[in-house]
Amino acid sequence: MAKHVNIRKYSKKSRFAALVLLSVSLLGCGSGGSSSGAGVSSSSSSSSSSSSSSSGSPSSSSSSSSSSSTTSSTGAPVLTPEPNAPQQTRAFPEQTRAPEQLSSFSVQATLITDKLSSPWGITRMPDGRWLITQKGGSLVIVTTSGQISANISGVPTVYSGGQGGLLDVSLDPQFATNRYVYLSYAEPREDGKNGTSVGRATLSTDEKRLENWQVIFRQMPAWNSTLHFGSRLAWDKNGLLYVTLGERSLPESRVFAQDISTTLGKVVRIKADGTIPADNPFVATTNARPEIWSYGHRNVQGAAIHPITGELWTMEHGPRGGDEVNRPQAGKNYGWPIITYGEDYSGAPIGDGITAKAGMEQPIYYFDPVIAPGGINFYRGSLFSGWENNLLISSLTPGGVVRLVFKDNKVVGEERVAKQLGRVRDLDVAEDGSIWVITDSGQLNRLTPKT
Repeated sequence: MAKHVNIRKYSKKSRFAALVLLSVSLLGCGSGGSSSGAGVSSSSSSSSSSSSSSSGSPSSSSSSSSSSSTTSSTGAPVLTPEPNAPQQTRAFPEQTRAPEQLSSFSVQATLITDKLSSPWGITRMPDGRWLITQKGGSLVIVTTSGQISANISGVPTVYSGGQGGLLDVSLDPQFATNRYVYLSYAEPREDGKNGTSVGRATLSTDEKRLENWQVIFRQMPAWNSTLHFGSRLAWDKNGLLYVTLGERSLPESRVFAQDISTTLGKVVRIKADGTIPADNPFVATTNARPEIWSYGHRNVQGAAIHPITGELWTMEHGPRGGDEVNRPQAGKNYGWPIITYGEDYSGAPIGDGITAKAGMEQPIYYFDPVIAPGGINFYRGSLFSGWENNLLISSLTPGGVVRLVFKDNKVVGEERVAKQLGRVRDLDVAEDGSIWVITDSGQLNRLTPKT
């Protein structure tokens, strides 16, 4: 049956659209249509069950999420529940709820394997296979046909609790010659504390182990928290590594996002061996951490380099409302926890409940209600026509993939696809332009257009 639509969640203006959607859903009972319980999309969806064999080989069936045959914006935003913080006023018109922009094709998801264990990070290897972290502390290689390697040995011990574990994975830009693999992870520290760390090791030629493990960065101070570790790894065109870091969530720790003598709630920029670039913004600032690139962040779990400009873009979790897309600039302050477009989980304001303050940067875009972002990537390729350089965002809630269309660094269109996949944790783009996504349920799926 069609899911129940809670009309009371919507404004008067939105209730008519929701009633129309409900009528359409009721007419479609038995067709396999569904919508997320956390929101309602104005595009229809259909799915057929898919499963893999016990060997982890891909299923012959697939699922698809359809959208209407238009490439233009509808004028109205994606239909979602009311904002969590409706009292917040956007700083400029394009900052939130951009017009829905539907593709001229549906997006088909083909299950490659469902035998992963809480995958967190994915990166493409030179031959097209996938190197994937599993949150409990294991690293595996998965072929394009779904065969999963044995766990690669030599992975560091991780703190696996709450949001902690083995997190992102990235290959050195010179991997073809040095075989360096980089991992970010929640590292157990002294006195029951923990923190995000980054290390590198050489992948053995037989791909069975990591050799000569070396920690190149440790977030400081350590904290007794199970939350907000970050973290994504992104290489710029000069071979410098950006690491995104959470502020550990607790009221006592979040204030350090504004303190540049710590690396809580920061984006840092380091060289491949962990040393500090001479042009980092706080290298000459007394008592500041020289690796800091930008500060005032909450929990950044998405990071990608723009393929044209070479600039870093990030996606961070807001509290209740206010997930942010940012373009972090050297030395700038992004406001948390002083300014935010969200509110606390209790419904109380964060701090003074303000969204702007002199000296603090505005997000390029924010989501309210949240999409609970995971990894991000800019689309590169021609398989998805019209998507080139669009930002793709993994969504945990309501799930699937969010596509953002930009003009002059402002969002002019938004689309939600592959919603039937549920909690998408990370994604990457293959050489052929297909999009590969990992989910919290242990799946690896390949997304392709279906006209």
